Amino acid sequence: MISSLLLHLKIPSLNLPDLPGSFEVQLDQKMDDDTFFDFCMANPDYRIEQDKNGKLTIMTPVGFDSGIYEDDTYGELRSWRKAIGKGKSLSPSTGFRLPDGSTHSADGAWVSDAKVAALTAEQRQKFAPIVPDFVIEVRSNSDRLAKLKKKMADVWIKNGVQLAWLIDPIDKKAYVYRQNGTVDTIPNFDHVLSGEDVCVGFKLDLSMLGA
Repeated sequence: MISSLLLHLKIPSLNLPDLPGSFEVQLDQKMDDDTFFDFCMANPDYRIEQDKNGKLTIMTPVGFDSGIYEDDTYGELRSWRKAIGKGKSLSPSTGFRLPDGSTHSADGAWVSDAKVAALTAEQRQKFAPIVPDFVIEVRSNSDRLAKLKKKMADVWIKNGVQLAWLIDPIDKKAYVYRQNGTVDTIPNFDHVLSGEDVCVGFKLDLSMLGA
């Protein structure tokens, strides 16, 4: 799989291991939106993000337990969205083209009906220029916590996300980021997270993760 990726990147000097994790690649020139989308479609075994400066983050599939945590979390979000019948919930494979020029994905996201209605049919077929109202990131064994925290603040919140959760099953902690700049640290998994005034009525009982 890695050799196929390098072929499309045309950077033969890279030597990425076939192990779960994420790898960063700095290209000489940032890909434009269409080129980046085509590149991702040519490498479907990976989740790939591009930051505002053109650096790529290439993510391989996660391990078994991490897959459970991600599924449990996104499953709760999707069930809530179906119950209220408002907005759209987006899976971890969805890419969002953000105002700063980057393209990122989350382990779960919710977008209001008003934002969805503003998209054209063409935009909906690719990485849409839309900022989710709410996102969830779940730390896997290979994720560096400091890097994820930076993503929450410098990518999601700075680009306009109203509420963002970083869930860390490794240390059994969670972090709640808000558009007003406040960040709450949840010290253990004996708590229930609230969607507050963004995802009204949505709650996630952290104790159920990985059960």
